Amino acid sequence: MIAILSPAKTLDFEAWSLSNTSKPTFLKDAKELVAELQSYSPAKIAKLMSVSKKIAELNAERYSTFKTPFTVKNAKPALLAFKGDVYQGIDVESYKAADFKFAQEHVRILSGLYGYLKPKDLIQPYRLEMKTRLKTGRGKDLYQFWGDKITDALNEELKKEKILINLASNEYYKAINQKKVAGSIITPVFKEKKGSEHKIVAIFAKRARGLMTDFIVRERIKKPDDLRDFSSEGYSFQKKLSTDNEYVFTRASKK
Repeated sequence: MIAILSPAKTLDFEAWSLSNTSKPTFLKDAKELVAELQSYSPAKIAKLMSVSKKIAELNAERYSTFKTPFTVKNAKPALLAFKGDVYQGIDVESYKAADFKFAQEHVRILSGLYGYLKPKDLIQPYRLEMKTRLKTGRGKDLYQFWGDKITDALNEELKKEKILINLASNEYYKAINQKKVAGSIITPVFKEKKGSEHKIVAIFAKRARGLMTDFIVRERIKKPDDLRDFSSEGYSFQKKLSTDNEYVFTRASKK
């Protein structure tokens, strides 16, 4: 069973300690994208990414200083570097070596720049959302740039694992050719219950995806049915609302 996540815009590149780090599978492709972005001025980056002047300047600097090889001094493991809403639900600070080992085997992070990351893959700071319309020799945007590469990489692992757990946002899930996935896909959905209605609240759903990932790692979940035992922060599995490919979890509304 392989669980896929989206990356985060918020990053933390402070001091860290983790042994047996790894290298991104598609580092060569990432370098190709960086080379393209290095030709962009801060103003052009601001327009491309629809970000402020300050953020554009920060990322122009990041791309200008991007260099390989990645080392423990100039990079950081992906699972430790990402700090957005999803990752607030993953308590990596308390992880032991065995937890990181399981995560390395069963969790994958999709990325606009790196394509596909294992938790212990070293990365350098960046911002490049998958939906970015960055034109390259491979097409008009990042979806065309990556093509089926991410899907093919996942399929190699799914030959053994068989099941893909989709905990990614729609933006990143679209980077996978779902028709070509060599296994079953299950998407957990997290909703807030208010009265008789169940609604997805984005900020809570993001955190819940992280909590589910944390549950998978800590409990060493390898079978889809065991996901139904997930109960973090008041969520519970709703059989009547679920299907074979969509597991719905609800809790009482926080508002």
